[in-house]
Formats: sequence, structure tokens, C-alpha cells
Amino acid sequence: MSARTAGPLSFAPFRWLLAARTVAIVGNAVAPIALAFAVLDLTGSAADLGLVVAARSLANVAMLLFGGVIADRLPRNVVLVGTSIAAAATQGTIATLVLTGTAGIPALVALGILNGAVAAVSLPAAAALVPDTVPDDLLRPANAWLRLGLNAGSIVGASAGAGLIAVVGPGWGLAVDAAAFAVAAVLFSRLRLPDAAAGGEGAEGAATGPRAADGDPAGADPAESGPATPTSVFTDLPEGWREFSGRRWIWIVVLQFAVLNAAFTGAVTVLGPLVADESFGRAGWGLVVAAQTVGFAAGALLALRWRPRRALGIGVAAMAAAAVPVVALALTPTLPALVAAFALGGLAIELFAIAWDQSLQAHVPRAALSRVYSYDMVGSFVAVPLGEILVGPLAHGLGTVPVLLGCAAVIVIATAAASSSRSVWRIRATA
Repeated sequence: MSARTAGPLSFAPFRWLLAARTVAIVGNAVAPIALAFAVLDLTGSAADLGLVVAARSLANVAMLLFGGVIADRLPRNVVLVGTSIAAAATQGTIATLVLTGTAGIPALVALGILNGAVAAVSLPAAAALVPDTVPDDLLRPANAWLRLGLNAGSIVGASAGAGLIAVVGPGWGLAVDAAAFAVAAVLFSRLRLPDAAAGGEGAEGAATGPRAADGDPAGADPAESGPATPTSVFTDLPEGWREFSGRRWIWIVVLQFAVLNAAFTGAVTVLGPLVADESFGRAGWGLVVAAQTVGFAAGALLALRWRPRRALGIGVAAMAAAAVPVVALALTPTLPALVAAFALGGLAIELFAIAWDQSLQAHVPRAALSRVYSYDMVGSFVAVPLGEILVGPLAHGLGTVPVLLGCAAVIVIATAAASSSRSVWRIRATA
């Protein structure tokens, strides 16, 4: 039986990776909802909620580059065990403070900073580990299976977690997140990889040959790396930057998402719970979040069967649909309308996410992949704290509806600009 016939699930390392990430996301889907309502119960202020979530985002962005270096220099499976244990500890502490009634905004900010730093190390490691668990020709279905697992876990976590929060309070939702990370640590510990694939290749130089027209190294094989030479963090980061900045299509899409994420996350994470509290209720907001995840799952299922050659260009253009749920929050904040709008937005986001992961994994040298992912995440997330901090005060001053419509307009403009780039449309699904 060939690898293509067997599929990614026939590889044991991929099965453990899929199981660990799915379990972690079950708890992680509960956490944003639980934290949002914990802060609103504490102060009732959208500005305070924005401050708490922005603190985590700032720490995440600040540590991402360092996290990418760690993931390229150390065994990635070991890194994921350590970060899962640390995440379980931080989320467990937050849950304890909320359940005992001793939580305060300064404590939530401080613990959010720790949690964001931990996530900054785990995210590049998890994303870059995929090519080490399956053959290159199975990257697209492997990413689709991972996204299906993440989406299924999110559906369960968001819907069941919202009900749990509505009945017994947000503290128990945070406790579920801590427990999920503890289980994920056990599953990641079962993941076994050859030494060369486990992530220790970060000391090897990345390909630095002449650039082709689309910005990729001419003739470079993403699975290969240069000769093994001792390097330091201060040489690893510039090498990662060269791989990132030398590909026009990468930084154009990252610029798009720097703007898009700030607008979308600010609107949905900060103003979404506020709209829910004023209209259809907290349990309903959990259903809305779950509907977005159903859209994610539909996008992943579509990606398993539909494999266009210009998947990245299609995915980038499809991100205009992310404005639909933001507009629905502003103009039709009813449960049926929001469920439909968030499902549509989720499908578009998923088509992009799978195409993006596949494009990076196919066109970037594997020895530098975690660092390129970290530069991608820094650029994509750098403006998110600004969006989270600004939307609350702006909504107080201008009103929630104008701010939401403004965020939707920003999403459409950023997507139109990125979609007009030829370099984005030139990237094919395989190297």
C-alpha cells in the first residue's frame, strides 16, 4: 500500500500529533468564552476585557521569534510537551482565582502574559512538525485532517463550554482548559520522531541560493538544509528573516493579516460578548462560536476533496467573507443570522488556513520552517493587541455599530489589496 493510498492516518507520529492537538483545542475553545465572561462579571467593562486579552496577545507577539528559534533548535515534540504542561499550570491558576472569587484585573493580565509567552513557543513548533510526520505528497490531506480535528474539538469545546459557563460559571470553563492541556502533554510525549526530524536541525543553515521570480530559492528542496554548522540565536534569526522576506508572497499575505486580524479579533473577541450580553445571551454566544467552527470543519472537508493549483490565491481572496460575521454583529445581532454568518466566515478562513500551511511547508526549507512560521505569526498578530485595546473605548465613544462596520470595511480593503498581488497567485500547491 502506497503512502498516498494509505493517507496520513497510517503514520503513527501523525496520529499522536492529531490526537494531542485535538484534545488541547477542546479546552482552548472554552477558554476565550470563559475568560470574557469572567472579566465582564468582574467589572462589566469592555475596556477591561480588551486590556486582559491584549496583554496575552502582546506577550505572544513579543516571544514568537524566540519561540521559532527554540522550535528549530530543539526536538519539537519535546517542546510541545513542555509548553502543554506550562499552559495547564497557567490556566489552572486562572481557574482557581476565578472559582475562589480572588481574581482581579492585574492578576488576570499577569497570567495572560505568561500564557501568551507559552503559546508563542508552542505555535511554531506544532505548525512546523507536520512535514516530519507524513510524506510531502500528503501535506494537504494531513493539514486538512489536523484542521478537522481542531474544528471538531472547537465545536465540542465552544458549545459544551458555553453551556457549562452559563450553568456553573466561567471558572469551571477555565478548569476544563487546564485539564485538556495536561492530557495533551501526555499525548505529545507519545510522539516519536527520528532525531533529524524532531526539530534539532535548527543549527543547520537554511538554503540561501538565488531567488526565482516568485521569491522562492531557485531549485531548493524544502526538505533539505545546508551543511551542519554551529550557530547561535543571533544568526538563526537573520537566516529565518532572509527566508521570510525573500518571498514576496509571504510578506504580502502577512501584511494583509496584520490588518485583518486586528479588525476581526477586536470586533469578535471584545465586542462580540458585549453584543451577546445585551441581546441573545451567553449560551447563544457559545452557539455562534461553535457555528464558526462548523464552517471551519466544512472548509477542511472541502479541502480534502478540492485541490486547486492556485489554492493560496483563492484562499487569500476568500478572506473577504470574514467581514460577513462582523457586519452581522452590527446590523442583525440575532442568533439565526449570526450562526449563518459565522459559519460562512469560518469556511473561508479554513480554506485560506489550509492553503497557507501547505504553501509554507512546500516552499520553505524545513530547517528554517519554524522561524518562518514565527515571523509569519509575529506579523499577523502584531496589531491584534491594538485592535483589542481600541475597540472598547471607540465603542463607548462612537457606538458599537459604527465600530463594527468600520472593522468590516478594514477587512475587505486589506483582502482586496493582497488579492491584487501577482506573486500570491503564482504560488502553486506543491513545490
